[in-house]
Amino acid sequence: MGMLSLPGFLSCGKKKDFSLSNEKDAHASDSDENLERGNWSNKGDYLLSMVGYAVGLGNVWRFPYLTYQNGGGAFLIPYTLMLALAGLPLFFMECSLGQFASLGPISVWRILPLFQGVGVTMVIISTFVTIYYNVIIAYALYYLFASFQKVLPWSDCFSWADEFCSKTRLVSDCNATLDGEIIHANYSFITSNNLTCMNGTINYKPVQFPSEQYWNKVALQRSSGLDETGNIVWYLALCLLLSWMIVGAALFKGIKSSGKVVYFTALFPYVILLILLVRGATLEGALDGIEYYIGRQSNITKLMEAEVWKDAATQIFYSLSVAWGGLVALSSYNKFHNNCYSDAILVCVTNCVTSIFAGFAIFSILGHMAFVSERPVSEVVDSGFDLAFVAYPEALSKLPVSPLWSFLFFFMLLLLGLDSQFATIETLTTTIQDIYPKVMKKLRIPITLGVCILLFFLGLICVTQAGIYWVNLIDHFCAGWGILIAAVLEIIGIIYIYGGNRFIEDIEMMIGKKSRLFWLWWRMCWFFITPVLLMAILVWSLVTFSPPSYGSVLYPAWGTAVGWCMIIFCVIWIPVIAILKIVKAEGNLCQRIVSCCRPAANWGPYLECHRGERYSHVVDPKKKKEHEIPTVSGFVY
Repeated sequence: MGMLSLPGFLSCGKKKDFSLSNEKDAHASDSDENLERGNWSNKGDYLLSMVGYAVGLGNVWRFPYLTYQNGGGAFLIPYTLMLALAGLPLFFMECSLGQFASLGPISVWRILPLFQGVGVTMVIISTFVTIYYNVIIAYALYYLFASFQKVLPWSDCFSWADEFCSKTRLVSDCNATLDGEIIHANYSFITSNNLTCMNGTINYKPVQFPSEQYWNKVALQRSSGLDETGNIVWYLALCLLLSWMIVGAALFKGIKSSGKVVYFTALFPYVILLILLVRGATLEGALDGIEYYIGRQSNITKLMEAEVWKDAATQIFYSLSVAWGGLVALSSYNKFHNNCYSDAILVCVTNCVTSIFAGFAIFSILGHMAFVSERPVSEVVDSGFDLAFVAYPEALSKLPVSPLWSFLFFFMLLLLGLDSQFATIETLTTTIQDIYPKVMKKLRIPITLGVCILLFFLGLICVTQAGIYWVNLIDHFCAGWGILIAAVLEIIGIIYIYGGNRFIEDIEMMIGKKSRLFWLWWRMCWFFITPVLLMAILVWSLVTFSPPSYGSVLYPAWGTAVGWCMIIFCVIWIPVIAILKIVKAEGNLCQRIVSCCRPAANWGPYLECHRGERYSHVVDPKKKKEHEIPTVSGFVY
């Protein structure tokens, strides 16, 4: 009784749609708090999406190598400190920001219109990165399919190999004792005279292991350099198409579909890591690999080197995916009173524990490879592409039932990459939704598929014979300084211009009032420690800049120029949009700048029922036509 006489409103300002035509977005369902944008179906969807976004390929192919290189177990000290001082404060800030406003990385800058270009920079960098990140997923798919053979194709020097390919190291020359005198001779002379090489004098011929030649000659068909583009490698192009089809299928209903897929893609890699660790721990030589990773006696003196602290800070920064826009986008679909504080701590700790755990799985099997090939562990350890597609496949090829272990490893890489890719594409579609909400309500699936198709075609340059050089070039420039610049401006804008204490009050509207002691640590980090650390990393990166290279291949001058153009294109929007905002404001120059440094009239919680007295003045965007909200190039602030 009385229900049908209501004016159509449910709790928390949500409007019930009794019409036959459903205008809700595919993100939204009737049980959601925010019917316009939608919410996560449950907290598990959100947490696993965040874990999947943060835990990526770097946890497997970069962190273990850095630990080995920077003092073993001692590296965990600066790593943990940097997590507490730089990673977690930024992570918590971005999660809170997105959840409070229920907006994506561009529209959320209603908080500070002058800095809206920072959000644009984040989205453009994410676009560049998602192009080449899916190419890496395509590599994993190719190796995954190649594992469906009785004998792994990189296990020996087959028809594709050249004269430098060898499964073992070949001795070139050495010193030996002949008639009481020490002589230096080639190895054929030493063996023909039944002599023995003296320890420490052996020189080896320059050889390449089968996995290395397979990676370069077969998988990539790598050209001599960026100048030689060559043809599109058709099987990599098909793998790239398949990877985009998987991403598009997982995201066709936005968070409602991707939130279910991540239950498998985020959790199953842990099962595979555990299987690889158990198998690796039972192999001969595994202990040697673990000792190289953590070290029987960690090298504490390494902590005196600034490079170690820089490596720890950059690894934490990039591993947690802060300042990419994805954390803001994913958190924007939370319910307003979700405890984003505990979520941030849980995801950050999970990310770091995963990195440490992955190191044991990687180094145990690399230790066995060193044992079998009679080489020191230091000669088989590598990072990045060389670890994932050369060193580790070589190690797996030496195991019994090697195709099974190879399949599991590359399936794990595939899942780790897809998780991060889901969140990055969701960042782009969330941005489009905030700018054109009515269009996304009607055309979410075509737009999502259109984005995937466009990015597939843009990525074709990365699956040519020079593709690996393009992947490395984008990673070298776009995934470095641009993110650091965005992070520095983000924390300065929110804490120093908008106001750190004001931001804390916003957070307390969501998670409840907290004591001064509770906020003491966060204030110390946000107001001083984190921005100083970020500035130090940025300056260090600029000072130690080196031209891009891939292995021993140097890039041509025009290639480096293209890299600079990419990073300039990413960050140029920060000053451009700031200038446009000032030009469109009213008053003299000083008044214009001040007005652009104040929150927009429509800044605040998305739903009216959450605004309280602090935001009772907020102009409801649902009651104000979109063309009346100041915009720059279509970006609503």
